[in-house]
Amino acid sequence: MSKDLFPADVSKRICNHMNLDHKDSLITYAKHYGGISNPIHVELVDITKNAMHLEVDEESVEILFDHKLKDSSDAHKTLVSMIKSLSD
Repeated sequence: MSKDLFPADVSKRICNHMNLDHKDSLITYAKHYGGISNPIHVELVDITKNAMHLEVDEESVEILFDHKLKDSSDAHKTLVSMIKSLSD
């Protein structure tokens, strides 16, 4: 049996941090990766090894990662990389 790399407490910690400190990034994810033209309220509700799950103006949006995340450190690097790739 494979170990869950993103148990509820890790996902909750990442979501809380993003929702409190990085609302601008969540809006960017919704626009560029979720295809939402004018998101108003965006919240990260879950993160797994395969995707982030956003609640965007009362709609669920799943954004798949380009690889399976290894751990919370990989999640951090991936989320930062996704934002940085848009400014290159």
